[in-house]
Amino acid sequence: MNHKAGFVNIIGNPNVGKSTLMNAFVGEKLSIITSKAQTTRHRILGIVNGDDFQVVLSDTPGIIKPAYELQSSMMDFVKSAFEDADVLIYMVEIGEKELKDEAFFKKITNSKIPVLLLINKIDISNQEQLEEQVKLWAEKVPNAMLYPISALEGFNVKEVFEKIIELLPQSPPFYPKDQLTDKPERFFVNEKIREKILLNYKKEIPYAVEVDTEEFFEEEEIIRIRSVIMVERDTQKGIIIGHKGAAIKKVGVEARKDLEIFFGKQIHLELYVKVNKNWRSDQRQLKRFGYNQK
Repeated sequence: MNHKAGFVNIIGNPNVGKSTLMNAFVGEKLSIITSKAQTTRHRILGIVNGDDFQVVLSDTPGIIKPAYELQSSMMDFVKSAFEDADVLIYMVEIGEKELKDEAFFKKITNSKIPVLLLINKIDISNQEQLEEQVKLWAEKVPNAMLYPISALEGFNVKEVFEKIIELLPQSPPFYPKDQLTDKPERFFVNEKIREKILLNYKKEIPYAVEVDTEEFFEEEEIIRIRSVIMVERDTQKGIIIGHKGAAIKKVGVEARKDLEIFFGKQIHLELYVKVNKNWRSDQRQLKRFGYNQK
């Protein structure tokens, strides 16, 4: 058998560029990318196929100290990333000096599987700063192979991917070779709408929001979608809708344009807003939205 396949899991602090890297590998926008932290809430699997390899990538939420039940569930996804990895990518950004959770850091330094430590965002640094960072991380994580990269600019991304393939075990593919992800269509509709909310609203609004696609009907030339934006309070509902519905209309137009590119079809998108009190702290609700694995 001359075929390699394995699971490559990307972990790191919030906002270091994990989603940008995964999207660069996969070539599709599977993960939300914004300048706000904690934009990835689930483990998102992206699949890269070649004639003789299959790389199953997992983009995990950024490592944080959980403040409420939703964040605890997000950290459970990170913990699970250690369990099935064939290669672990630990991603930091220029200027960073530590992981926010000491227990996770110990897991990385004690890892028995190959660890690639990627120092990202080198496009905004200078040579002296980069050399300091390489020295720092080489001492902190001596078991890792270090790569300075720019996920956004594509610098060293190809070299990292070639190293991943080299490290993968011999194995038949885990998924069909034409499959791009393990997530259903509705998941990407939800994520695309949530991305537009993250980009268009400030303060706590984006973090109090969940999106649930209730209808997804695909016809020959059009996909008809009905999605509900869940918020925790009536005041948040008013902010999401905006004056005369202008704010929610803007989210709908932006999400529809991206979804038409993603699915390659015309999209009819209906958005509604519902108050779902304290959903971020409700185990039953979190399970329904796919967070709680317990």
